[in-house]
Amino acid sequence: MSTLRISSLQKSFDGHPVLHGVDLSVKSGSLVALLGPSGSGKTTLLRVLCGFEHADAGTIEIDGRRVADAGLHLPAEQRRIGYVAQEGALFPHLSVADNIVFGLPRAQRRARHRVAELLELVGLPESYATRAPQHLSGGQQQRVALARALAPSPGLVMLDEPFSSLDAALRVETREAVARALAAAGATAVLVTHDQAEALSLGDEVAVLWSGRLLQTAAPQTLYRRPATPELAAFIGESVLLPGHIVDGRAQCVLGALPVAAGANLVDSVVDVMLRPEQIEVLPETAQREGALDALVHDITFQGQDAALTLQLVESQTTVRARVPGYRTPRRGERVRLAVGGEVSVYPR
Repeated sequence: MSTLRISSLQKSFDGHPVLHGVDLSVKSGSLVALLGPSGSGKTTLLRVLCGFEHADAGTIEIDGRRVADAGLHLPAEQRRIGYVAQEGALFPHLSVADNIVFGLPRAQRRARHRVAELLELVGLPESYATRAPQHLSGGQQQRVALARALAPSPGLVMLDEPFSSLDAALRVETREAVARALAAAGATAVLVTHDQAEALSLGDEVAVLWSGRLLQTAAPQTLYRRPATPELAAFIGESVLLPGHIVDGRAQCVLGALPVAAGANLVDSVVDVMLRPEQIEVLPETAQREGALDALVHDITFQGQDAALTLQLVESQTTVRARVPGYRTPRRGERVRLAVGGEVSVYPR
């Protein structure tokens, strides 16, 4: 296990800046999900960390050893980093076992060093050792790729969108298996992804990269509940953003006077109020709840386990979005009542 420290990291291509002074710390034995939209610089950051690209400025330290700075670029093979590519990148002419030991010294390759142990670690039977990669499912190939990355006992494991080519059900199963394997190995890992659910479910912390800058690094629940900006709130899931103002420490908006998350030091300010659709509780028209508001169900998007509702508040005519369990989906045009649960985030306008 190793720690990773990145300080003021910069990278440009043909004079176009891609990374702008990135700072990031990854604790030993933890998994950090590096989340961002396409073009945000995620893959560039990963390639610089692995040593595939030279940094223009800044420093990279792995377990206290500096591997990159203004006058230093340690080659990839000397950084003790395991790398799992997006498509697994297994060699089709080699067996599963030979793929796993490919990067080891010759004597260990001949002895099939740790093959049975690594297959068990990633949740595959030992009998798969003799199979060809093309005879495995996509999820099984990604597990073999992880076993290959773990074979040399690296200090760090880098995963570059390893589940993006899998279908939805296989993606969930494979990422759970990979998470268990990384935890069992005690590996320190960085997962690059553009999938918010993947980042929130796998990361001990999530670092959001946006146009080459880290906007926020936090535990998944903190990032989702207390995003640093309204734009980030919209990127990390769905958000409801309403104009409001702070009165006596509460956020006053069309949904009422709502409690504000701790740490928001705004006094009598004009703000944007952010809450999540699932915080809006949809009640029957006859429900008696203090502070509940009358609304009409305007539109419904049914998604099986839940449903997204577009609702119009009767008094203000404001439209808001809510999310309810699928079995409690109301009818279009039905009159309901709305109440808000939990704290909201606020941003100065």
